[in-house]
Parts: sequence; structure tokens; C-alpha cells
Amino acid sequence: MFKKIPLHTQIIIGLVLGLIFGLVVIKTSIPNSFTLDYIKPFGTIFINALKMIAVPLVLASLIVGVSNLGDVSKLSRIGGKTIGTYLVTTVLAVTIGLVLVNVFQPGKSLPPETRESLMSLYEGDAGSRVGQAAELQKQSPLQPLVDIVPDNVFRATTDNAAMLQVVFFAILIGIALLQVQKSKAAPVIAFFDGLNEVIIQIVNYIMMIAPIGVFALMASLIVEIAGDNPDSAVQLLMALLKYSLVVLGGLFTMILVVYPLILMAFTKVKYKDFFKAIRPAQLLAFSTSSSSATLPVTMKQVEEELGVSEEISSFVLPLGATVNMDGTSLYQGVAAVFIAQALGMELSLTQQLMIVLTATLASIGSAGVPGAGLIMLIIVLESIGVPAAGIALIIAPDRILDMFRTVVNVTGDATVCTIVASTEGELPDGLIRKSNPLTPN
Repeated sequence: MFKKIPLHTQIIIGLVLGLIFGLVVIKTSIPNSFTLDYIKPFGTIFINALKMIAVPLVLASLIVGVSNLGDVSKLSRIGGKTIGTYLVTTVLAVTIGLVLVNVFQPGKSLPPETRESLMSLYEGDAGSRVGQAAELQKQSPLQPLVDIVPDNVFRATTDNAAMLQVVFFAILIGIALLQVQKSKAAPVIAFFDGLNEVIIQIVNYIMMIAPIGVFALMASLIVEIAGDNPDSAVQLLMALLKYSLVVLGGLFTMILVVYPLILMAFTKVKYKDFFKAIRPAQLLAFSTSSSSATLPVTMKQVEEELGVSEEISSFVLPLGATVNMDGTSLYQGVAAVFIAQALGMELSLTQQLMIVLTATLASIGSAGVPGAGLIMLIIVLESIGVPAAGIALIIAPDRILDMFRTVVNVTGDATVCTIVASTEGELPDGLIRKSNPLTPN
């Protein structure tokens, strides 16, 4: 019977039960040690499993995504145009998220005693970061650029904090596969394609224990934070509500402001018509939290309702399902800063720029399946020195927010697809903006 319940419902049940269990523990005589010794380890296992799969997920999906461009000439025109637009919208999304979270500061709504309790949970990490910060001050301004290129790619794959090096190496492999003989490249691409499918299946396995992991994380988090002050748990939940509203505000800004302006600039498609055309894809994205699962419907809608040619949609949309994660990137920016604020950590401008860079590049390798965004958040957190275990703070509302950010991901894919079709003259004549500087002569 339990297996018939959808995964997202199981996760919601898990987090609610974890919340209730944690509140019961702090309100009764049940010792806190029981939760920390026998419940929390299951949450730790869940987080470790997510971290375990992060590097192979990015490596395989990114190599496959780049090599699927077909040939270098396609990469230089439609591919370059597509990836460039995807990257611009992703940077816009992360920037909007960072602006909102810095303006409203949901993490700082926690009272000092609650923040001190949180900081004590990660004081070992905090001590090591002080030394790391002192070292960073002595480095060259170009050191982040140097750090992108690995001196040992195998060592880079063993360190989630070195994910940018893995991304760089994967892009090099993908481009190289486009330029070597097809007979030589085919088995390599097939290998990574198969590996990608295996890894996605492993992600599915990990997500099967997500309800248990979420229960354990939520229960132990409430117990650890509350301590002798049960009101701290309520204060944390209010901060989470404020955090969720900030994320939703950013996501709706993308759908209701950014995408309409982009469409207006490059096409004559009315956003009302565009929104109506892709509504089935948006609803499916909301219910499945998977842009990959929604892909067939997205392609059908943009071809049949918007008139995008199959040549463009079959190239741009599958690529978008891999490299375009506007909603996920916005969420990562907000979540990373929120966690840092909740832990009492001040992020410098350089660290916030690193969030933009890491979230943008991580989105390229983020698989369009439920749970992948959480994995990418770990990468972003570790790139700026925030404890990855801090995701326990935001995992409670994650599944609900995952539904909304997947809608933004799919809407962004369809928007870019329509723009590229317009610039290539592949939309119905009445919908092409003739003054578009990117439209071919």
C-alpha cells in the first residue's frame, strides 16, 4: 500500500512526521540522545548518498549533453546561440535570487540563541574556515581562474569542493568527442550515455529512502536546535516560511517578468498565448518535478501550439533539459545564502559571485530528475565553504519548492526554444520579430 503513494507525498509525510516527532521529543521526557544516536544517522546516510553521486552525475550528464550537439559547426551557430541564451537566463535567475535573499534576509530572522545553537552544530567546520579565509586573502585575484583547471583530474573527482574542475574537464571531453572521428567517439559517448542512465537510476534508488532521510533530518534538526528552548523550533519554522516565500518570489519573477520581457524583445509571440500553449507542460512539470519526464510534452506543445520547427525543438529542448535549470539555480542561490545567514556566516561579494558561477555551471550538469537540485546545492555550498550538512535546514520545504522550480525550468526551456526558432526564421512569419539583430539575413 505504501508503495502506491507517490514519492513526493511520501517525502511530505516524512517531513511532517519528523517535525511532529521532534516536537514530541522536546515536549516530553524522551531523551534527546535517542534521536541523535538512533534517528539522525539515517539522515546522515541520506546526505552522504547524495554527495556520493554528485561527481559522477555531473561528469556523465555533462559529457553526454555537450557531445549531443552533433558537430562543431552546429555548436558554433545554433548550439552557441542556445547555450549562450541558457547561460544568460541562468545568471539572471541566480542574480535575482541573491538580490532577494540579501534584501529580505530570511536567515537573519532567527534569534541569536537559535543561531548560536546552529553554529555549535558546525563549530568544527567553522574553525577550519577561519584558517581557509586567511589563506584566501593572500592569494592572487586570478586564483579562482587557476583553480578551475585541475592538476590531477582523478583527485578532483574525489572532492566535491573541486566540482568546477570536474565541469571543466567534462566540457573538454565533450568538445573533443565532437572533433574526433565518429567511429572513435561513438563507443565513448555510448559509455557515458549508459553511465548517465545508471547514475540516474541510482539517484532514483537514493530518492526511495528520501522519506526516511527527511524524517531523520527533520526530527534530529528540531531536537538539536531546540535543546532546552522549544521555542527555537517554532522560530526556525517561521524563518523557513520566510525563506520559502523569498524563493517563490524569485521564481514568479522569472515567469511573470523576465521571460515575458525576453520573448517581447526577440519574438512577436504574446506571453498570454505562450503561457496557454505550454500550460500542459507546466502542469506536468509541477506534478513530476522532472524536466526530463516533461520533455516529450514540452516538445509537442511548442511544435503544435507555437509553430516551432521540429529541427529546432528536437535540438534546443533536450539540451535545455540538461543545461538549463533557471529555477533550480535561483533556489540554490537563495538557499546557500539563507543557510549561511542561519549559521551566522557573512558571505563576501567574492563568495556570492562564486555562487553565481558555481550555480550556473552546476546547472549544466544537473540531471532533470527529482532530487538533482539538492545534489547541486551541496556543490554550491562546498564551493563557498558553507557546511553541506546545512541542507538539513532547508530540506523540509524542498519538495514543494522543487515542484515550482521545475515549472520555471520547463518554462525557461520553452522560452529559449521559441527565441532560437525566431532568430533562425523557424517560427510562423507573423511571430518573427524582423528587427531582431540576431535573425539571420
